[in-house]
Amino acid sequence: MSPVFRFRPREFSPRPGPRAPASTVTNRRRARASLLGALAAAAALAGCAVGPNYRRPPAPTPMAFKEAEGWKQAAPSDALDRGAWWTVFNDSVLDGLEQQAAVANQSIIQAAANYEQSRQLARADRATFFPTFSVSGSGQRAKSGNGRSVVTPAASSSTSGSTGTGSTGSTGTSLSVSPSSSGPTNSFSASAGASWVLDFWGRIRRQTESDVAAAQASAADLANARLSIQASVAQTYLQLRIADERVRLRQNAVNAYQRTLQIAQNKYRVGIVARSDVASAQAQLDAARAQLIDAGIQRAQLEHALAVLVGKAPGDFTVAVLPSLALTSPAIPAGLPSELLERRPDVASAERSVAAANARVGVQTAAYFPQVTLSADGGFSGSELNRLFRTPNRFWSVGANLSDTLFDFGRRRAELLSARAAYDAQVAAYRGTVLRAFQQVEDNLIGYRELETEAQVQQAAVNEAAEAARIAMNEYEAGTVDYTTVATAQVNEINNRQTALTVIQNRMNAAVALIEALGGGWRQSDLPASHAVLARHP
Repeated sequence: MSPVFRFRPREFSPRPGPRAPASTVTNRRRARASLLGALAAAAALAGCAVGPNYRRPPAPTPMAFKEAEGWKQAAPSDALDRGAWWTVFNDSVLDGLEQQAAVANQSIIQAAANYEQSRQLARADRATFFPTFSVSGSGQRAKSGNGRSVVTPAASSSTSGSTGTGSTGSTGTSLSVSPSSSGPTNSFSASAGASWVLDFWGRIRRQTESDVAAAQASAADLANARLSIQASVAQTYLQLRIADERVRLRQNAVNAYQRTLQIAQNKYRVGIVARSDVASAQAQLDAARAQLIDAGIQRAQLEHALAVLVGKAPGDFTVAVLPSLALTSPAIPAGLPSELLERRPDVASAERSVAAANARVGVQTAAYFPQVTLSADGGFSGSELNRLFRTPNRFWSVGANLSDTLFDFGRRRAELLSARAAYDAQVAAYRGTVLRAFQQVEDNLIGYRELETEAQVQQAAVNEAAEAARIAMNEYEAGTVDYTTVATAQVNEINNRQTALTVIQNRMNAAVALIEALGGGWRQSDLPASHAVLARHP
């Protein structure tokens, strides 16, 4: 049971009459001055807001990156481009693809729409801080009854007489006719009103604070979605270039195996080698052709994925094959761990979600205090439309309502505790996001650094395997070794070259992932400020 106390406005209907005396006019002015004073006092009291003020919760931050030992120190000119970090790869095709994805990728468009939705919600809640004005008008013509007359019989009697004489009495009936209802009536009214819920305890401001923080979190989600798509475009494109090189590698293997098959067939014709050498060479050639087909399929699938990322149908999208692999290994400054919290949009989103949850605690705290509403109405009401807007038909009312809940059997307390628990959950999510951010940076730091060493070692293995295959072929042509030695050497060379391409691909992926883990040049200062969130136009 929740008793509610209300002050209801009193309606006044001025009627024509003599001019009010001077004392009455003075009293009205004093009443108006008192009302204005009350409004000023209400505005002054509305400056407070109950609930906890927000402070960013502490998060575990190391003094330095563990895997950055021996890493190149960042110079002022090494900062990642805040708008186009992918230019560090020096690839004009990649630059064009990133620009297409920025305007046509559907995930980015969806995230932008989500941010706009959050922004408009904040603006809507902010509008409740101000008075609400309304107008209304009505016209009605009504009639009740069937309009027939009703005949009613009435009995009457009379008696007259005097002492000593006789008298006679008479009785009779009479008929009365009356209409059953009146004629049609008209009713017209036109009025305007205003109401204002005074934000004494800051409930509306805390709600707006929560909405603004949620909108900023949505803006950070948009930045994170944009960064994720940019990284996906870069990684997919680099994998596509590696796939082109794999196709060339498989094509070269097919060409080499065709020459080996020709040599084996020539030797077999003159009776130098057995038929098994020709069969083995043919099998090796067919396997290489199958691998070439598989490499072509992988290349096509990567091109299809890239088409979707840039917002195009795969049938309308093609990336031309380059004559050779030319990838640049960029220098990526890691910076300081303390700076990472300002550079990751996902960390910023988690932190803004904490701020929103903190403000919602204030909203639930304000529910413990009464709500005060000021209202005013005025207009005209009458039965004749052409005489509606005249002084005798005028009416107005002003008043204030105060309401509070005395007993709710723990509902408000439960809602407040729920809001506090939600805040604690957001704090834990924020700290978890920070820890994962440091993990991603550490993983990609060691990956990018060690893969460079692995690429050098693997390239040496490729050179040695190529030399071994060349020697084995020469010896086979000279007849000093059998075909198994040649086949083994050739397969070893192809496998080492394949491994070298995989190492290069992994290093390029690690480079992109490291840039993404470092925020891609994004800064928390890029988040929209409160006034930008609440502005009419973004």
